[in-house]
Amino acid sequence: MGTVLPFPGPSSSARHVGFDRFELNRLVDLYGRMVAAGHWKDYAIEFRPDAASFWCFRRAAERPEYRIEKRPGNRAGAWALIGEAGQVLRRGHQLASILAPIERRLLKVVASSG
Repeated sequence: MGTVLPFPGPSSSARHVGFDRFELNRLVDLYGRMVAAGHWKDYAIEFRPDAASFWCFRRAAERPEYRIEKRPGNRAGAWALIGEAGQVLRRGHQLASILAPIERRLLKVVASSG
């Protein structure tokens, strides 16, 4: 009889960083609101061993307007908001504080009649 070999699976060193359900819901919700406002048209998600990234594009053929990156274990904060030119715009330990500058773009001033 033949020898049964185990199927090669991911080793412990090949694990990738990912988003949990709450984080992904928050990112996709923001993306949907930005699409509805006409700011973004496309997105991409990247998973690497050291980081997970959510890329937001104005148009698919351009560089991303923002990259929201999660790097666990970073002392300055696991989350970073990175701009189009690659500059770190904001870094912190909470996803909400990283998304705040983007969400401010969705606020509109409403004039009261009276």
